[in-house]
This record gives sequence, C-alpha cells and structure tokens, in this order.
Amino acid sequence: MELKILWMYHDVMDLYGDKGNIAVLKKRCERRGIAVQIDTCGMGEMADMCAYDLIFMGGGADKEQSLLYQDLIKRKEQVQAALDSGSFILLICGGYQLFGKYYVDAFGNQIEGLGLFPYYTNAAADNKRCIGNVLIEANLDGERVEVIGFENHGGQSEGVTQPFGKVIIGHGNVFHGTYEGFYNGQVLGTYLHGPLLPKNAKLADHILKKALKKRYGEVTLAPLDDTWENKAFAAMKKRLIHAK
Repeated sequence: MELKILWMYHDVMDLYGDKGNIAVLKKRCERRGIAVQIDTCGMGEMADMCAYDLIFMGGGADKEQSLLYQDLIKRKEQVQAALDSGSFILLICGGYQLFGKYYVDAFGNQIEGLGLFPYYTNAAADNKRCIGNVLIEANLDGERVEVIGFENHGGQSEGVTQPFGKVIIGHGNVFHGTYEGFYNGQVLGTYLHGPLLPKNAKLADHILKKALKKRYGEVTLAPLDDTWENKAFAAMKKRLIHAK
C-alpha cells in the first residue's frame, strides 16, 4: 500500500509550522508499513493532480496569497479533476480561504478564489485578528471528535454551509463564531495551525483513511501507540479550560 501526497506551494504557504502536518502523515504511514511519496508543486510548476491521493496546501500571509492566487486560478480545472478522481484535499488557513469565492485582505484588495465552494472571506474591521488556541467538536462523517489547534487570522469567513466543527473555545470562522472551518467529506479547510495534526491523532488517521480510499477503498489502519499525542492534547485542553 502506498500514499501519494502533493504539497502545493510548499515554499510560500507554510505559516506556523504547517509543514508539521506532512511530517505527521508521513510518520503515521511509515509506522504502519505504508509507503509514502511526497511531491511538491510551486508557482509555475506542473503536476498531474489526479495522480495523488492527498493534496495539501498550508497557510500564508496576505503577501503570499496575493503572489500565488493567479497561479492557483489557472489550476481550477486540474483541482476539480482531482476531486472528481477521488483525491482528498487538506487546506489550512490561507489555503482554506482561496478555495472559496474570494478573499479581501487587510488593505481592501479582493483576491479571487477558486470559487469551488460558496463561502467567502472579508477582512475584519480595524485590522483585528482572531488569535489563540481553539477547541472544537468536529463531525468526521458522523463521529464526534474533539480537535485542538491555534488560530491567527484577520479574515472572517462567511457563507460556510458545511462547517468542520462546532467551536467550544476560541473564535472559528468569524469573531466569537459558533463554527470553525469547512468539511464536505472530501475537502477539509480549517484555520487551525500549530501545526494541526501532531496533537490530533484521530484526525490524522481519518485523513489518511479518506486519502487511501481513492485507490484502496475502505481501509482499516493498524492501531498506534498515541500516548504522547494524547498527553499533548489533554495538556492543551486542560490549559484552555482553566483559562476560559
């Protein structure tokens, strides 16, 4: 069994340790004897997106998003073809925003998105930002799983009809929001950095199973010893609850 990952814009969209998500997915596969192929694709580079089981795009600041969005727009048909072929897509912060209709930066510039989903992102008034650790209750295809991460975004994403999870502590898609992120079963977009996956082993494995499904159907992953991952999650959750 092999997992093929395409890491989009690895050289510019890697805010707050987003590369750690790739490291976690790779390590959890290797511990199970699953081979991993990781390829990168930067601006102007070519890649057959349909050839990959998992496509990942991290976060970046306004400058990075304004540099790459035209390159991303040119790939809209490729992205749609990858979705049609069964690829799973994981998007963090800026990547999440750019798959919606548009993103308005702190200077009022509107950056066109892929428009694959109905949500859109406007800049917050007075350059305010949603900052801090977040605890949400995610709905992973019917399974309720708590997820912890770190948010730092000025953009306010609205029009999300299929949220990733319900906010327990933190902001989410908007200031003092009720919901966080976007998830439709094949695309997961979230504002959670940190990186996201080291403290969230259940979520990491859920993503792996969704990605492997493209070529292997429903798979059962061998259990791993997640003692340290679970301790990290528990410690952060305790800190958040006490600070609330």
